[in-house]
Amino acid sequence: MTLNSPIASFFAVYKKYFKRPLDFLLALLLILALSPVYLAVYVLVRLNMGSPVIFRQARPGLNNKIFYILKFRSMNSRRDSKGELLPDAERLTKLGAFLRKTSLDEIPQFFCVLRGDMSFIGPRPLLPQYLAYYTPEESRRSEVRPGITGLAQINGRNCISWAEKLAYDVEYVDNVTFLGDLKIALKTVVKAFASSGVRVGVEESLNVVRSRRAAGERDSESSSGKKE
Repeated sequence: MTLNSPIASFFAVYKKYFKRPLDFLLALLLILALSPVYLAVYVLVRLNMGSPVIFRQARPGLNNKIFYILKFRSMNSRRDSKGELLPDAERLTKLGAFLRKTSLDEIPQFFCVLRGDMSFIGPRPLLPQYLAYYTPEESRRSEVRPGITGLAQINGRNCISWAEKLAYDVEYVDNVTFLGDLKIALKTVVKAFASSGVRVGVEESLNVVRSRRAAGERDSESSSGKKE
């Protein structure tokens, strides 16, 4: 038995037996403690953006099982002359930008943690259409429950590239520990208050980024073939 075996065993026990119960208890306590905040944000969103107040969207969870993520709305429902929704950047409201900057739009996800769809710490749940664009290694991010915050969020959030984010997600999957989760949680709180690592606005989608890259690679190969 190596010196690290007891430590490795402890980490494995935490991941398998203690992480989920701790998530449940903490989610329950936070929902109760933050009930006035939920009420205040609910009223502000209802008055500024109308109904529905809660945004629901399908996301892949543990082992890519689909669940519905919950957020406070940050965009209005403005439409163009053809009745189609305006681009996301034009519908993001001042209140919505504030909620995103402070991460208050995310607190309904405590209910997702409570029901077992999410964890407090883990890779962020992304859109189902992104699944086809992951590399085999990046697909491993679904081996754990998605989180409200994670390793990528404390290392740049939406200010780093998709490749970097997904690499951080896989790094987390391979290193789930209690101390690691505690460190991520504490750094997330600090960053939320400092509003660091946050670029308010609409991020370019992974499928758009990788489709464009693939198209560029095809064009490059085509050009090389013509020169030959």
